[in-house]
Amino acid sequence: MNATRRQLLLGLALLPAASLLPRALTAAGPESGPDVQPETLETAPLVIHGEQGPQRLEVEVARTIPQRSRGLMARDRLAERAGMLFLYDRPQSSRNGFWMYRTRIPLDIAFIDEAGRIAEIHRMEPCTASRPGECPVTRPVVPYRAALEVNAGAFEAMGVAAGDCVSWPGDGGLCAGAPAP
Repeated sequence: MNATRRQLLLGLALLPAASLLPRALTAAGPESGPDVQPETLETAPLVIHGEQGPQRLEVEVARTIPQRSRGLMARDRLAERAGMLFLYDRPQSSRNGFWMYRTRIPLDIAFIDEAGRIAEIHRMEPCTASRPGECPVTRPVVPYRAALEVNAGAFEAMGVAAGDCVSWPGDGGLCAGAPAP
């Protein structure tokens, strides 16, 4: 059997498997337009434990690569006391950051370390560039295990700062009674 015929047969054999791939893998790609509706994400209560007492939010949880890739793109607003929590299976390098491609609202981002504490907070402005590579990337200086995006200015208004502890269902109770360092 020649190489061309072998490739054709292999391609035909794999065709049924391709239909099993989730549509979400393609939904967040660069080929998706800005008017594509975001998928419905799981929501969860989140509490930031700081000097001004517990600050409660209701957040959308982005666990998968497509969900994290889409983030808050194409949203015209984000409710007060709402946000998006980006969760990862393992710590992320400080080389990995966030951009605001196709994101319409200014945001603050808190990078959360392995202990559940806010390591850094940054302000991010919408990027109107037509290509993703033209948008600035916001990176922390330390590795992180999660990131929390909220409306720009919300952390300051709530008195949230670096060192505050963040808890959500399934986080292992890292903030339970943990005083700030």
